[in-house]
Amino acid sequence: MLAVTVGGERIAAATVLWAAGVAASPLARSLGVPLDRAGRVLVQPDLSIPGHPEIQVIGDLAALQQDGAWVPGVAQGAIQEGRHAARNIIRSLRGESPLAFRYRDLGSLATIGRKAAVADFGRIHLSGFFAWIAWLVVHIFNLIGFRNRAAVLFEWALAYFTYQRSGRLLLRGPEAPDAPP
Repeated sequence: MLAVTVGGERIAAATVLWAAGVAASPLARSLGVPLDRAGRVLVQPDLSIPGHPEIQVIGDLAALQQDGAWVPGVAQGAIQEGRHAARNIIRSLRGESPLAFRYRDLGSLATIGRKAAVADFGRIHLSGFFAWIAWLVVHIFNLIGFRNRAAVLFEWALAYFTYQRSGRLLLRGPEAPDAPP
């Protein structure tokens, strides 16, 4: 039997689900530009807003289609878009034309439990313990600075050896009157 701990209270559960929203920031609506159905800004291939080449939109707020598929709103896409937008801003300052953005899928990783994960690196698919190790290495490698890497590794090791879960349960409504809006 699984359990969820909320403010010190333990709630028994046969199933625990995790859910997250996928709506874009409300900021997009204030721009007065075309949006997709999720509320993301439909950007040009160079990540600019149609009719406003001086404005770049990246990350979760940008909606861009390449080769018939939408560029996913994930961290690796946002990082690549940020670097590309910076290069295009430099090009603009030099009086050069912007270049179109090209997303490179570096793979997908997801941890699904203790010593269990899934990894998809194109033709290479991993699951279980080896995918979990790959997930850990990739995440630690991509943190900035030794202190951050050491702190995260320490926290993960502590959670691993003490069997503490890092999940959180957020409540709104009458169950949680002090919940932030």
